[in-house]
Amino acid sequence: MRDLAILFIHLLVTIARLFGPGGARSVVAESLLVKHQLLVLNRSRARAPSLRPMDRVIVGLCAILMRPARLLRSAIILKPFTVLSFHRALVKRKYRLLFTPKTRGKPGPKGPSAELISMIVEMKHKNPNFGYQRIADQISLVLDVKIDRDLVRRVLAKHYKPVPGSNGPSWLTFLGHSKDSLWSVDLFRCESLTLKSYWVMVVMDQFTRRIIGLAVHAGAPDGPGVCRMFNSIVSGSESPQYLSSDNDPLFRYRQWEANLRILEVTEVKTVPYVPLSHPFVERLIGTIRREYLDKVPFWSARDLERKLLLYKEYYNRSRPHQGRNGALPDSGCNKTDRKNSRLDAFRWKAHCHGLYQLPEAT
Repeated sequence: MRDLAILFIHLLVTIARLFGPGGARSVVAESLLVKHQLLVLNRSRARAPSLRPMDRVIVGLCAILMRPARLLRSAIILKPFTVLSFHRALVKRKYRLLFTPKTRGKPGPKGPSAELISMIVEMKHKNPNFGYQRIADQISLVLDVKIDRDLVRRVLAKHYKPVPGSNGPSWLTFLGHSKDSLWSVDLFRCESLTLKSYWVMVVMDQFTRRIIGLAVHAGAPDGPGVCRMFNSIVSGSESPQYLSSDNDPLFRYRQWEANLRILEVTEVKTVPYVPLSHPFVERLIGTIRREYLDKVPFWSARDLERKLLLYKEYYNRSRPHQGRNGALPDSGCNKTDRKNSRLDAFRWKAHCHGLYQLPEAT
């Protein structure tokens, strides 16, 4: 009888609250809060029921809609910490929305433009073996845009997806000091598709890193053969004052020494058994192999000469050199003499029959 009287009194109080201001909202929220707490208590019989994030959201919303006087009576498992934490989260969200700038950009200097990013990524896709410095030098050469290798590295790390099997080149450290009117000469061997051996002589200018010429000899060379190769390279051009060569027996023939005396060229020998004492031409030979001959097959000596001539033109007139701060080896194609372009006005030009594709001004 006592319980029935209490329920009747609660019914009258609830009806009175419904007719008051905000009464319906408070009654519904209180009923929902009590039922949800009962569901949480029935979920687990442990001493401390586990609250999920959604449980905290429902409890917090119902606590806000209810009257403070009814909140303490309806809280079965609710703690003041839950309501206060939910309130602090709402306050932080409010001021974040009020004072956050409408633009989503981060403060600070702006990054590279979309056109520049697209060009860097496209150049890397077209030339997978190009390193960061090569790409930066090539873009600075053509577009007159001051960028460094760190910018290229960040752009490629974020936007470039390498093709399986592609890798960037490994740059060696340059040793030695260049001297004007000093050429270097060396020989290397390569194999044709028919597995026939050919020897190639390379002559380069150490001051400008320019390839003076390349000559091909079928079979094993001898003293007269080396002289013919060198004379075919220097014919039609002014001979250097000094010529650097290693201690290969081919450069010790009497015919070779007599030929240099006729041309009035002083020969400078490198340190025996130390390839690093002859660094520039050794690196050039490695570059020719790595960038060209390892990717381009040939059939005969004539075919090899034609293809090496294409690479010589590309190396001297289109490929910036890191040892010269991004300048071209050919002195007639300096950066100041070239026509600069904009990011929206350039074209891709193929070199070495499409092996390399570089941008140029339109």
